[in-house]
Amino acid sequence: MWAGRHYPDMQVGAHVSVSGSRVSSDDETPPYDDIRNAVHRQRAFGGNCGQIFTTSPQVWQQPALSDDATAGFQAKSVEKDVGPWVIHSSYLVNLATPKQDLREKSLDSMQAEVDAAAQLGIEYVNVHLGAHTGAGVEQGLDNAASTLDDLNIPESVTVLVESDAGSGTKLGSEFEHLAAVLERSSQDLGVCLDTAHAFAAGYDLSTPEAVEASLGEFDDVVGFENLACVHLNDSKHACGTNKDEHAHIGEGKIGDDGMRAFVNHDAIREVPLVLETPTEDGRGFAWNIDRVHELAE
Repeated sequence: MWAGRHYPDMQVGAHVSVSGSRVSSDDETPPYDDIRNAVHRQRAFGGNCGQIFTTSPQVWQQPALSDDATAGFQAKSVEKDVGPWVIHSSYLVNLATPKQDLREKSLDSMQAEVDAAAQLGIEYVNVHLGAHTGAGVEQGLDNAASTLDDLNIPESVTVLVESDAGSGTKLGSEFEHLAAVLERSSQDLGVCLDTAHAFAAGYDLSTPEAVEASLGEFDDVVGFENLACVHLNDSKHACGTNKDEHAHIGEGKIGDDGMRAFVNHDAIREVPLVLETPTEDGRGFAWNIDRVHELAE
């Protein structure tokens, strides 16, 4: 199984857009859709790692990366000291599906994403396991592992399976689901733990004691050695509700005590933290990244 690469300083950033809209009047961001925008935007928010979509996540679309944009992204990431980066796969991808046509579309989409990651020098591609849609949990997990096995993953790239909030027939809400796919797949996979998803799925993170217990269970079932990334999000809904709606760090049902205990946990300190927090109430990624640093001891 995958053994993580570690970074010397706290890595915290956000899922940023690659669109050409400017962050501020003096922003260097190119005035067009370009992967280089992600680096400028990440630094404007105060982040030093991050996540992107290479295309719209709501449609079946292949990444279109020019040589200039690719070289610029790599150079700017080094210049601005931003990394690691994660590509989040399309929301349409369903690894666990029993439907052959959807499996093929999901496989094609994921292959394009891992190839794009290799082209860009990005280490990780993150994906949800998807929903078994009536095939059953075990069959869904087998389907997910099988689909991943059919990928030709470049040596420089690791696919991360993400924890899920668990509504309907979606898989990934139980740590056992993640562990099963890592075990059943022949690929060298990692895991992305989403705090809001785990909380919604019933893993309490709202107190220091709860964080210790839930992360202890993660280690027992999945193993910290497989944890490559954290999606750090608070939750607008209570533990175990299976409702996936993110809140500002410390402002949701996980709260300051839980978030403080989580980001200061020994197993989390060297893991990249990527925020997918909302932009509302006059606060966005910059506020949330600052809040994480305030909570880190």
